Order: sequence, then C-alpha cells, then structure tokens
Amino acid sequence: MSGRLRRCPGDRTYTLKPVCPVCGKPTVTAHPARFSPQDRYGKYRLEMRTWTR
Repeated sequence: MSGRLRRCPGDRTYTLKPVCPVCGKPTVTAHPARFSPQDRYGKYRLEMRTWTR
C-alpha cells in the first residue's frame, strides 16, 4: 500500500486503498501531477482543460 492519498470519483470519499471501501469503484490519486518548466505538453493540456469547461 502506498502512502499517497486517493479519492473515489463516484462518491468523493478519500482513502489510502486502490478500491473505494464505500462503493467498490477504483480510486484515483488526489494529488496533481508534478510541475516541470520543461513540460512539452503543458500548453496542450491547458488548452484541453479550458476547452472542456
């Protein structure tokens, strides 16, 4: 088990387990990706995020 906090996308509960103990869905990491000034695809990710809103 990792020490990273995880979040269930369904009911938004936080846990350390890879599967949500409430609904049984797989959890995702609650932390953002690491920032890098040399990120080649950051511009495209930002465009995609503003496009979907």
